[in-house]
Amino acid sequence: MDLQAIIETVALLAIPMVFAITLHEAAHGYVAKHFGDYTAYQAGRISLNPLNHIDPIGTILVPVVLVVFTAGQLVFGWAKPVPVNFGRLRDPKRDMLWVAAAGPGANLLMALVWALALKLALVIPANYFSYPVQAMAQGGVLINLVLMVLNLVPIPPLDGGRIAVSLLPNRLAYRFAMIEPYGLFIIVALLATRVLSRVVGPVVGACRDLIYAVFGLS
Repeated sequence: MDLQAIIETVALLAIPMVFAITLHEAAHGYVAKHFGDYTAYQAGRISLNPLNHIDPIGTILVPVVLVVFTAGQLVFGWAKPVPVNFGRLRDPKRDMLWVAAAGPGANLLMALVWALALKLALVIPANYFSYPVQAMAQGGVLINLVLMVLNLVPIPPLDGGRIAVSLLPNRLAYRFAMIEPYGLFIIVALLATRVLSRVVGPVVGACRDLIYAVFGLS
């Protein structure tokens, strides 16, 4: 992958990546505020301004490195986590589900918006911007679906882990939540052994095929 191709790929994927991460985190904070926790609101994190959410490593360095070394086939990153005090929620165990699900839900919504943008780019008369918009929209769909599916893996502190804690009976939920300090190590191990990619990849592909079918995309 030559330098020009790297620059073009990074430029095309930067916008969908930043929005995918920013809106994911803002959604957590917004829903937490709705259910009574104003921690993120008071910290100024319920914002669409990417600067409030950017993590220099997770939002910039890691995605760029992945684009370079995977030729744009794998793009992943993260933002500064939005602070949520689950103890301040009106019903902590119940409301935790909605706060956790808000992030992946925002990614699903964005995937649909990017799919619509791709459809429009394909049906309007071809012009100078047709290919860049199509490539950006395709990247937007994929990035958001990867973030959605990966975050729904039921391992704390991922959103799927918090959803599982919310749904499990109290005794099981307490025991399951105890693995959170080791969650990052579990995720890294699953990534290193490619177990996670074997699980996440087919689900992402199926979701993309379904969305493309809904919008009449090939």
